[in-house]
Amino acid sequence: METVRFEELQLDASILRAIVDMGFEQASPIQAKAIPAVLAGGDIIGQAQTGTGKTAAFGIPLLQKVDPKNKHLQAVVLCPTRELAIQVSEELRNLSKYLHGLKVLPVYGGQDITKQIRSLKAGAQVVVGTPGRVMDHMRRKTVKFDDIKMIVLDEADEMLNMGFREDIETILSDIPEERQTILFSATMPKPILEIASKFQKDTEIIKVVKKELTVPKIEQYYYEVRPKNKMEVLSRLLDLYAPKLSVVFCNTKRQVEETVEGLKGRGYFAEALHGDMKQLHRDRVMNGFRNGKVDILVATDIAARGIDVDDVEAVFNYDVPQDDEFYVHRIGRTGRAGRTGRAFTFVVGKEVYKLKDIQRYCKTKIVAQPIPSLHDVANIKAEKVLDQVNGIIESVDLTKMIELIEKKVNEEDYTSLEVAAAFLKMTMGDNNEEIEEYKKTTREYNKSREYNNRNNNNGPSKGMVRLFINIGKKQNIRPGDILGAIAGETGMAGKLIGTIDLYDKYTFVEIPKEYADEVIDVMKDAKIKGKTINVEVANKR
Repeated sequence: METVRFEELQLDASILRAIVDMGFEQASPIQAKAIPAVLAGGDIIGQAQTGTGKTAAFGIPLLQKVDPKNKHLQAVVLCPTRELAIQVSEELRNLSKYLHGLKVLPVYGGQDITKQIRSLKAGAQVVVGTPGRVMDHMRRKTVKFDDIKMIVLDEADEMLNMGFREDIETILSDIPEERQTILFSATMPKPILEIASKFQKDTEIIKVVKKELTVPKIEQYYYEVRPKNKMEVLSRLLDLYAPKLSVVFCNTKRQVEETVEGLKGRGYFAEALHGDMKQLHRDRVMNGFRNGKVDILVATDIAARGIDVDDVEAVFNYDVPQDDEFYVHRIGRTGRAGRTGRAFTFVVGKEVYKLKDIQRYCKTKIVAQPIPSLHDVANIKAEKVLDQVNGIIESVDLTKMIELIEKKVNEEDYTSLEVAAAFLKMTMGDNNEEIEEYKKTTREYNKSREYNNRNNNNGPSKGMVRLFINIGKKQNIRPGDILGAIAGETGMAGKLIGTIDLYDKYTFVEIPKEYADEVIDVMKDAKIKGKTINVEVANKR
């Protein structure tokens, strides 16, 4: 398809100005096809996955059709998850920054509905929401659909997969027939076509061709592994490539939890994201991932919808995806915003045939790779250390250090090369066995050293509050479980957490005074290793 610039799409000058501010010049394939079709006024189904620019594909014409002077609700966008609703509303706000008087309001569960009601009464032309919360407002009569010009179903297939079909049909039935109905879906299952047949007129289907589904800047590899070796291979690849941020995909929530527990046990900063998690917890995990406090996000396919982080350098398919298109969605989390990325898939036995189907569907090459040995990992680590050495040599005055080494060389009859080799060995470990031990224990030590060597039971340290938690050693709880739960649920940096004293049936943990109330409030709904807990301020001794 030929390149199309936004100036060629007959857009409002205010919207064009916002597009320029956002740094975009040419439309993506789905935008080039969908924007003119939506502006023409017809009902459409757009087939495109996350990462193709689909939000702007419906958002730009939606905003162009809304009248900022009319304070009544004129457009509704339905999204499957809170994360996606927030993401879509933020992009619509960016696109409408010069449309003075136009208000975009996200509505979703987990947020105080009374605040949303006040905002709706103040006037909002565009509502972006989850089906359940939009239904809540319909029942309360806090949304009125009389002036609706357009309704958009974003990621319609996921909304159906999550059981929202009845809600969607109720909402569509309540909106005046003289409106434009837009569906965007990554896949085209039968229920999507049934909804289109029932609620759309003269539907036009717009899709990007399959060769546009994958991102060409992603290097794709696969490894044949045994199930019991997956965690070891994942650890080696994380050490080998050292991605700044990475996403690990599993097919089940149970596998997500097991994988996170395995990674944390090896000292990695990993967190889970799946459908059973409460929204407050999901928000904290995503904020930690965006802020770099969490290096590895382990997720199921549905939970990962709405992840929009540009710095993801690697995606790991811990399990081969169950659907060809899921593979496309997964690897699209990396290589975004013009960056390069890597995708690694673990294949067990006959799954290699499933991978061949995925390659045919994606029209891409997924290259077989040997599992990296501990020698490979050691060599890469050595190269990274030597790169750091180069930087120090070029930028730091080493005169005093050189004098010390010369003295050692003269006194002990060593060569300077032997001294340098000894320093490298100190950094890398003595041998492969020690590297293996390092992989399993050293990171955990570094992460927990603040409390592992303490045994102060005489009350909290200065500036700290001592909390009581009603689980302990007999529930197979370790200090790392307590640290991980508090840091993961609250977003608090692990280094702020003080002494953790484990007993058979209970635990004491020190928290900075200023965080105590928040920790107690957040942790009342939390679980540690699947066990419901009670957290309160410990009695003074």
